[in-house]
Amino acid sequence: MDDTIICRCEDVYLSEILGAIEEGGNSFPGIKKRVRVGMGYCQGRVCQPMVSNILLATCQRNTRPVLQRAQPPIRPVLLGDIIKK
Repeated sequence: MDDTIICRCEDVYLSEILGAIEEGGNSFPGIKKRVRVGMGYCQGRVCQPMVSNILLATCQRNTRPVLQRAQPPIRPVLLGDIIKK
């Protein structure tokens, strides 16, 4: 079960997330800094709910864990579209 991929964009496994929690990661940003979960193309839109549930089950707290907010750009932009010719 520890070989389950949680973040498909960055290939982060459940075992890596559990290790990050053991190292002191008690929020999504804390885990993100340790194992790069949520730093891929989707910016955590797919994996953040799963990591949130893992935090709730592991940390045994009554409140929802701190989550990240969406980071711009929402989608990749070609440099040619930004640079004027």
